[in-house]
Amino acid sequence: MGDFGSLNIRLTGEASVAKEIETLSFEQAMAELDDVVARLESGSAPLEQSIELYTRGTQLKARCEALLKDAQAKIEKITLDEKGDPTGTTPFDPAG
Repeated sequence: MGDFGSLNIRLTGEASVAKEIETLSFEQAMAELDDVVARLESGSAPLEQSIELYTRGTQLKARCEALLKDAQAKIEKITLDEKGDPTGTTPFDPAG
């Protein structure tokens, strides 16, 4: 039989880390992601720590992407009439 107690502790810890990451601002998440990348690129971290850093990095990347997507959804494009005067706004459309 495996040690399910340690698995439960690890999964609980991962859930609290995910919650903690969800509270970070874009700037905080990006700064930490930059730090994680620098540490991984240096090659000085042992294998197990590198795996943990990589996992945290993917979580931070997902947080940054989600925040950017939310910001993009809030952006509105100003529409102009033939004279170039503002007439209103339309939702952001990245395709056009």
